[in-house]
Amino acid sequence: MSQVERLRAVMARLRDPVGGCPWDREQTFESIAPYTIEEAYEVADAIARHDFDALVDELGDLLFQVVFHAQMASEQGRFDFDDVAGAIVEKMERRHPHVFGEESIASVEEQRLAWEAHKATERGEKAGSLSVMDQVAGGLPALTRALKLQRKAATAGFDWAAAGEVLGKLEEELGELSVALETQSGTATITRELGDLLFTCVNFARHAGIDPDSALRDANAKFERRFRALETFLQQAGSRPEKEPQETLDAIWADIKRDEQ
Repeated sequence: MSQVERLRAVMARLRDPVGGCPWDREQTFESIAPYTIEEAYEVADAIARHDFDALVDELGDLLFQVVFHAQMASEQGRFDFDDVAGAIVEKMERRHPHVFGEESIASVEEQRLAWEAHKATERGEKAGSLSVMDQVAGGLPALTRALKLQRKAATAGFDWAAAGEVLGKLEEELGELSVALETQSGTATITRELGDLLFTCVNFARHAGIDPDSALRDANAKFERRFRALETFLQQAGSRPEKEPQETLDAIWADIKRDEQ
């Protein structure tokens, strides 16, 4: 028995109405979906930390989610794990005609455009889609969805020519947010302007060849690292952040930043 077969057998046992796990038996596609998303993020986190021991575990957790969904679908007579595996194999072969067929692809960019064209054709055939926007799932995290919406618009020829142009738009959006704050335009207006600014930040990242989610994760990690250092400094001095004036916190923060450079 292969390890994948063992995993499928474990999953079937957990869901067994007689002798299985009560918690696993109660789960549905909807209740498990948040765990699936969480596991995918934990895979990304292990990669970002270059922790390959953790990556083995996290990939296993993510695979378990796939097997869980497949087991529930099999119980309902919808599909099983082999159908899932077969579907992705067929899709990969279909979308790589330059590898499994006779087509020729000369560059990574040419491959990306061909990939998007294959996806658009497939989704259009499935749903009779009239808009490239229909190809972007509504349930994606906002940052990821913004990036995908922009990429889809770009495939239709609607895009900035260069990162410099987006930077100009970024400055414009920041100015509009400043005006909204200065004129006390209200939460709704400020929220709208902030959304425009964030959307443009994603657009700039895309044109600069930077993954915005990775950039934000790096910024989160940097902030966390510096704040922990601030806490440690104050703890050694017998204090805590909430006890110190902002000027003191700013000065310590500046020292921490300077030490990192």
